[in-house]
Amino acid sequence: MEEKKKKNVFVEGAISPQFIADSIAKHNTKKDIGAHSIFLGQVRNDLINNQEVSAIEYSCYQDMADPILFQIREDCFAKYELTCMHIYHSLGLVKSGEICLFVFTSSKHRKAAIEACDYLVERIKKEVPIWGKEIFEDHGTQWKVNQ
Repeated sequence: MEEKKKKNVFVEGAISPQFIADSIAKHNTKKDIGAHSIFLGQVRNDLINNQEVSAIEYSCYQDMADPILFQIREDCFAKYELTCMHIYHSLGLVKSGEICLFVFTSSKHRKAAIEACDYLVERIKKEVPIWGKEIFEDHGTQWKVNQ
């Protein structure tokens, strides 16, 4: 049995709009795809204790996160008829307004793509050990678990 390649989902810093556009464009040659679903997680400038969040610094325990992400991917492929699936999550500093999570699913039909995308986002947020340290305008910090 062929061992499946584990994908690195982590990106240093914000996920750029160009990276997202390029990812979408790469699928133009895949003629069996009829639908794509995309989730983009963006850092909000929440107001916490009268302080505005200017960024979030993401970190994770990758040795623990990688096998969990691999299993989530495998479970999703088993549950939904997908052609492609991509997950990217930021590590390091991401400013408010920038993208920190990019989930992209493709299938022959829209229902599978949409449901799989939602499934992935919910499992990532619930199961993957990713932490966000909120950075405030006054440069103070506060730790926040999993985005």
